[in-house]
Amino acid sequence: MDAQTLRTRFANGPLVVGGHVFFTDPSITEQMACMGYDFIWIDAEHGAFDRHTILTHIMAAKSGGAAAVVRVVENSPAVIKPILEMGPDGIIIPQICSAQAAYDAISACRYPPAGIRGFGPRRANRYGSKPTSRYIAEAEDSMLRIVQIEHVDAVREIDAILAVDGLDAVIIGPNDLSGSIGKLGNLWDPEVLSLCDTVLSHSKIANKPCGISLGPQDTDYRDRWIRQGIDFISCGDDLNFIAMGAKLVLSALR
Repeated sequence: MDAQTLRTRFANGPLVVGGHVFFTDPSITEQMACMGYDFIWIDAEHGAFDRHTILTHIMAAKSGGAAAVVRVVENSPAVIKPILEMGPDGIIIPQICSAQAAYDAISACRYPPAGIRGFGPRRANRYGSKPTSRYIAEAEDSMLRIVQIEHVDAVREIDAILAVDGLDAVIIGPNDLSGSIGKLGNLWDPEVLSLCDTVLSHSKIANKPCGISLGPQDTDYRDRWIRQGIDFISCGDDLNFIAMGAKLVLSALR
């Protein structure tokens, strides 16, 4: 799996499925990739990752056959740039609440004249084995630039956000989105669902892939989004899998 393969799958199917990783041991990412996930969401926003461990997880995802997608901690060129040098297949920038914020995020991911990214690839150009001219020519398409829609303000500006040049996809964060209207965790609330549906429907009109991040327990919620025509889902994570497995064993023994 790589960025180009995911783009093709977004357009033609089948559904692209990813999974979150929070633990810092890269063997967990490699195992989840080996299990068949299309991409691994390396969560540097909420996980205890430093730059070195992010790099090892990117390499582990690729070793297991999955695309490596990193969610950075914030929308900042200083945060985004070193992650891009590691050569992930995609980057997710959280808490994008306006078209200007989306523009700034995408600009940080693109070389001039399209953006402001500084030049210093390391793993991204295969440690210098790829000719610089070829790397520059391919850099634009070698990764996915994804922004996360997780605030009511972002929904109000969704058309302007989707129109930002260089944006590859958006992904809905329903928990924070519900929190932004004072209904944190009420994912089935009609107002929350309406906001999420607005993001998806406007993404369809703009011909931009739209995904959603959710937990593995609520299968009805997951199935709803599949019926709605979501393009990709990040469902399941290492923390939940341990909890689910432990509960299953303990319930059988007790």
